[in-house]
Amino acid sequence: MGTLVGHLAPGIVLLVSGLWQLFGHIRLFLLRPSSYAAPVWFPVRGVRHLDLIWLIIAAVIEILWELVIVPAKHQSFDDDGIIPSVYLYHFEHTTISLAMLIFAAVTISMDMVVRRPPPMSDAVSRLVAASWFAQELLLFHFHSADHMSVEGHFHRLLQTIVAVTLATTLLLIPYPRSIVVSIVRSASLVFQGLWFVVTGVMLWTPAFVPKGCFLTNEEGRDVIRCRTGEAVHRAKSLVNLQFSWYLSGIVLFIIVFYFQMAKWYPEEQRYVPVVKDEDSGGDSDGQFKIGDDLEAGNGEFGHLIGVTKTIEMTKSNGDW
Repeated sequence: MGTLVGHLAPGIVLLVSGLWQLFGHIRLFLLRPSSYAAPVWFPVRGVRHLDLIWLIIAAVIEILWELVIVPAKHQSFDDDGIIPSVYLYHFEHTTISLAMLIFAAVTISMDMVVRRPPPMSDAVSRLVAASWFAQELLLFHFHSADHMSVEGHFHRLLQTIVAVTLATTLLLIPYPRSIVVSIVRSASLVFQGLWFVVTGVMLWTPAFVPKGCFLTNEEGRDVIRCRTGEAVHRAKSLVNLQFSWYLSGIVLFIIVFYFQMAKWYPEEQRYVPVVKDEDSGGDSDGQFKIGDDLEAGNGEFGHLIGVTKTIEMTKSNGDW
């Protein structure tokens, strides 16, 4: 980070991941609203763990970029083995990427290595994800780079989005069936990614530097400085307006997206176990029922919830 590319890359990663999560949660809810339970990740046909592999690849590239590719000597330590002050923010960024990598690796491992995942395995994955976002929030709040001016205002607003992602990730542990929490969490990931992209473009594209401010190089990195206090105030106000506009745009997008997907994915027909009617006694007339009480079938029919009617079918000549 600290450059245009450094913000675009993680922004695109989070944006794509958030859109995939948003699509998956809405689709699953529309198909099975009565039995919806938010999964931690969504398998992809052909490459089952693609969305988690996407995060791992992105994290590895980010770590190599920050610690090996960007530094002049292709390593981030002084000759005496300490971390120089100018590279502290590189280690902060890689720490966030490492937390993301750990989340994706732990989640894949629990799905691949453990034949039958233990109880609360989804809660474990969500706790690991929460640690990722908690570290992101902490390290951006106490960032070692100079974030006192316009750049700092972009990152303070980013922290509000990360806080929402962290809160909703934790809320899904006690409320995994809440589609509202799932959508808000996915939307916050989309907003995180979008805001990273906006931050990179607005801070490191000379044409977008606010009036009265300028780009200058300090300690090996480009930063925005403003000539007067009024220019700083104006620049921060413009950032606030952008934040509000993008938030409104995301809300409208989700509403339109939800109703459009409702047309593409109507609710699936629900099926229930067929059992013989025992109330008729030994002199049964061959009637079979699909009953209201599905407790006996819940072990094998995980999505059979909300049946309200009893349907009768007559057996004739051994056929249904």
